Amino acid sequence: MAKAVVLFLRVCVQLLVLPVYLLSFLGIWEPFCKKIFFPFFIEKLTASYNRRASGHKQELFCNLQEFAGPSGELTLLEIGTGTGANFQFYPPGCKITCTDTTLNFQDGLSRSMAQNQHLQFQSFLVTPGEDLNQVADSSMDAVVCTLVLCSVQSIEGVLKEVLRVLRTGGAFYFLEHVAADPSSWSYFWQQVYYPTWKLLFDGCHLTRETWKNLEQAKFSEIKLRHIQVPLYWTPVQSHIIGYAIK
Repeated sequence: MAKAVVLFLRVCVQLLVLPVYLLSFLGIWEPFCKKIFFPFFIEKLTASYNRRASGHKQELFCNLQEFAGPSGELTLLEIGTGTGANFQFYPPGCKITCTDTTLNFQDGLSRSMAQNQHLQFQSFLVTPGEDLNQVADSSMDAVVCTLVLCSVQSIEGVLKEVLRVLRTGGAFYFLEHVAADPSSWSYFWQQVYYPTWKLLFDGCHLTRETWKNLEQAKFSEIKLRHIQVPLYWTPVQSHIIGYAIK
């Protein structure tokens, strides 16, 4: 019965955004989404999300400097930098290498870089998180990934690359929205919205159990918590937060 209700409500949601499905069928929506809609949405979302999650981010990144190398300098790789939503939370002097799969966020990223001159920006690499071959083995003190693992092709592939580029003792920081408790109404609505959400928001998956991938990866230690970010009236309130040490 529950599955039938989910399927019925899915169809109702799909009918509400039927023009988008038609554009997708015609091959128009995907390029429009990637180049115009999604970058615009992400830049607007960043300010709102950071207001609601700032306490969690401050707590998450408060010990970043502890992972600096012998020289005292912290080298950091950010996967899926987007518009630079995390820059304000990084310690002064941090040397950052930014990566993303596209240049479509450059306007917002440039503004964020100008606002965060306490950081040293090293380079920007256009590459997916599953293929960081431009980054040397064991060259990073820290790797950061926030609200990215929901849309990558392979979480396992990303984590494999993270472990490769981190030095021994380095840390991988994460903050990701994930599947809600299966017994909750939140999970019910995640299932309802899933196909339309994925279409509208550039491949974002609502029901990934990302904590399982992290637990199965070959980190020596993981500090992980499940939290709720108050993104009211959305299906992305359930998050995991923490860091894992190589």
